Amino acid sequence: MTSTHAPLGREELLALGIGSCGAHVAVDRFARLVGIERIHLAAHVRIDAFCVLSAGAGGIHVGNYVHVGAHGFMAGAGRIDIGDFATISGRVSIYSSSDDYVGGAMAGPMVPAALRDVDDAPVHVARHALVGAGSVLLPGVTVGEGASVGALSLVRADVEPFARVAGIPARRLGERGRGMLDAEQELLARLQGGGGA
Repeated sequence: MTSTHAPLGREELLALGIGSCGAHVAVDRFARLVGIERIHLAAHVRIDAFCVLSAGAGGIHVGNYVHVGAHGFMAGAGRIDIGDFATISGRVSIYSSSDDYVGGAMAGPMVPAALRDVDDAPVHVARHALVGAGSVLLPGVTVGEGASVGALSLVRADVEPFARVAGIPARRLGERGRGMLDAEQELLARLQGGGGA
C-alpha cells in the first residue's frame, strides 16, 4: 500500500499552533506533536512518519536542515535542542526526563508527582551531529558538533565534538572527519548566489 498524502507544511503547522516554524518544513501527517506550542522548527526540516515529539516545559527546538527519521521519539520536561544540519536517524529516542530506576520512588506519569523522583535535564544534539538508528540519548547529554553516534547505542554521557562513539554504553571509537564543514560553506555560498539548495 502506497501513501500519497501530502505532509503538513508551514501554514498548516502555524494554524495548528506550533511555537514557530520556518520555510520548507514537512511534517508527515502520521507524526504526533504533543505540546505543539512548545515545538519550534527552523527552516528545511523534515519529520518522518510515526515520529512522536512530546514537548515538556523546556520545549523542543529543531534547527535548520534537520531530518528526523521515521519512528523518532523526543520527550521530557527538559529542553531538547537539535542543531543545524544534524541528522536523527529512524527509531532514535531522546529523553530529557527519566524516572528513578533505583527504587527510591515510584515511577510513571500516572503516579502523583510528589511520589516520584524524576531527573529532568536538557539534551543537546549539536550542529552536524549524526545519531544512528535505534540509539537512545538520556537526560543531560550533549552530542558535540560533528560527532557521530553509531546505531543502537546508549548515550548516557556527553560526546565530544567530532568524536565517533558506539555501543551500550557508548564508547569512543575515533575521530570523525570535518568535510561537512566545507560542504556547509558550499551550500551557504550557493544560497547567497541564488543557486538554491
